[in-house]
Amino acid sequence: MKIAVTGGKGGTGKSTVATNISVVLGRKYSVALGDLDVECPNDHILLSAELNNERKVEIFKPIFDYAKCTKCSVCKNICQENAIVMFRNNYPFLIPNLCSGCTACKLACSYNAIKDGSKLVGHTYESEIHGIKLFTGMLLEGEERAYPVVLATLKRIFSYSADIYIVDTSAGTSNSVAKSLESADLVVAVTEPTPLGAHDLEGILKLTKKLNLKTKIVVNRADIGNEKIDKIAEKYSSEIVMEIPYSEEIVKSYMAGRPVVLDGGKMAKYYEDLAKIIEEELYGDSGGER
Repeated sequence: MKIAVTGGKGGTGKSTVATNISVVLGRKYSVALGDLDVECPNDHILLSAELNNERKVEIFKPIFDYAKCTKCSVCKNICQENAIVMFRNNYPFLIPNLCSGCTACKLACSYNAIKDGSKLVGHTYESEIHGIKLFTGMLLEGEERAYPVVLATLKRIFSYSADIYIVDTSAGTSNSVAKSLESADLVVAVTEPTPLGAHDLEGILKLTKKLNLKTKIVVNRADIGNEKIDKIAEKYSSEIVMEIPYSEEIVKSYMAGRPVVLDGGKMAKYYEDLAKIIEEELYGDSGGER
């Protein structure tokens, strides 16, 4: 079963939700948690997990063989990113930061003048903590293309055998978020009752509706604003399954890098109840079997 925790807006607390429900569900099931917010991954911080088992994420980078190049400009013309320019005796020249690694230039070259090169864009990591497997994708600083790192992280997550896969997406509704949501059995959209929270929630609900994904809403810091999240939920036929109030207990757990469900207390029950709701959505009242 695959659960995607998302929300459109950054800073709503989706990583707090993802890490806490992972720990709770990990008491009964084998759980793999994937941090796909590769530009700013923080699940490992919230769990105090070390980033282990590093693997490189590389994309194709064209290398021009000028001995074979005929200066035909086909590679330049086919490049949708405008990453290839022609100068210095009209030979092609690559602007690396614009290149997406799509290989179109190589496929279009009739003279075998483009060879396989590679460019490092990020890393993936695998950790184990609090009874769950954590997979983290991290985009290299200065890189702009998150999608290849998201793909590599997803591939690594699903190479591990688990009862439940939980992915924590990045903010927004980009192609990386859409890929992270793909084939989810349940989407948990985390928002807050503020103008930005409501606006971005509607964006993510439009996306999940387009992808035909079952979506439940969690309103975090439910007592700090007065936006009518229930109206948006009704518009997109999505149920609000949990309203979590603002609490310094959560802030302290965040700072300590220790999920609040590990220590019990008042706030732990919200995430334990949410995990139970998710389990019932996935498996029914009887729960799943190992």
